[in-house]
Amino acid sequence: MAAELHVEMVAADRSVWSGTATLVIARTTSGDIGVMPGHQPLLGVLESGPVTIRTSEGGTVVAAVHGGFISFADDKLSVLAEIAELSDEIDVKRAERALERAKSAADAAAERRADVRLRAVAGVH
Repeated sequence: MAAELHVEMVAADRSVWSGTATLVIARTTSGDIGVMPGHQPLLGVLESGPVTIRTSEGGTVVAAVHGGFISFADDKLSVLAEIAELSDEIDVKRAERALERAKSAADAAAERRADVRLRAVAGVH
């Protein structure tokens, strides 16, 4: 059996995803980080960006995450997000409209959120 880590992704309002993985990639204030089984313990502040989970079954789960924390110890990884949406939950047309509105309003924060949602759907980190 390959080494794996247990992942829990929760948002302020719900449990988003739970399962086992071989790799999790997230964007922190210190840069992108990849966590595999046996990684040294960590606690990081999440930036808005896609979180990519390579599941133990060989699949990929991508979520658009906006703020929060990531922690890892004893092969248990927690993503505690302010907002998190799995890529298959994102309405692409709605996200594209939100991106256009944000650009016209020169709202950098809203533009970043919409861009992250679209990148999560595309599986781009």
